Amino acid sequence: MWTEIAEHISQEIGGKFIIENRRSVGGGCINQGYAIDDRDRTYFVKINQASQVDMFAAEALGLKEMWLTKTIRVPQPICYGTTNNSAYIVQEYLELGRGGGNNAWEEMGCKLAAMHKNISNKGFGWEINNTIGSTPQINTWTSNWAEFFAEHRIGYQLKLAKRRGGQFSQGENLIKAIPKLLANHHPQPSLVHGDLWSGNASVTAENEPVIFDPATYYGDREVDIAMTELFGRFPAAFYQGYNAVWSLEPGYELRKTLYNLYHIINHFNLFGGSYESQANRMISQLLSKV
Repeated sequence: MWTEIAEHISQEIGGKFIIENRRSVGGGCINQGYAIDDRDRTYFVKINQASQVDMFAAEALGLKEMWLTKTIRVPQPICYGTTNNSAYIVQEYLELGRGGGNNAWEEMGCKLAAMHKNISNKGFGWEINNTIGSTPQINTWTSNWAEFFAEHRIGYQLKLAKRRGGQFSQGENLIKAIPKLLANHHPQPSLVHGDLWSGNASVTAENEPVIFDPATYYGDREVDIAMTELFGRFPAAFYQGYNAVWSLEPGYELRKTLYNLYHIINHFNLFGGSYESQANRMISQLLSKV
């Protein structure tokens, strides 16, 4: 397997790459991650089952789309493919630092806002479907944001949850209420990371902010900001930097709950457990505002 991956890298970089060292590094809870090098160059490789190659194809496309904005740093994708029974994606290897100071997190906020200013003229969605974690994420182009979020985000996740035996008695009522919850909000279709929690953002050893492992699409920019608050907020400097470039609009606190509900239902679909009751509490909270 590793010989084939090295040959693919060689084709892409236009020079011979032979793996001299390979070590296991964090690849998240879904993939296996490795750092490989030829003593001169190092790459990051994620491995999964061959059936997951489309997930890696979408990740490479998403990284490229963000990288081409020349705003915030992302690992540049090198190649992806299958070999034997495995799928792989090869990316630029970035040495991550420890935490980063306020200046780096403020810069991350500024640069994320700059990335969000990349707007699609096709509406909300993306060229292809991708994944959120390992769950399919539907990105059919839609002109209306409330319709897109109701059908392709909350609605789709609730369908999956029902198949898992999840009990969301107010789910259909919430889907019907989404147009009302978003009635006075008319976002532009911004390029978003799509899965921006603390595990997918960091600072390099050179103190440069970086984001990775995207679930890219064009949506309301607030979905990214909302998720930064879901599993422990980013440092305050991040929000100061973001708002200095593009401040959030009134009503964000309510929309934050709606947008993060998508991830909580997805976590139920992935992991089960207490996420079901958390999602139901969020649904009740949202319906009380209609």
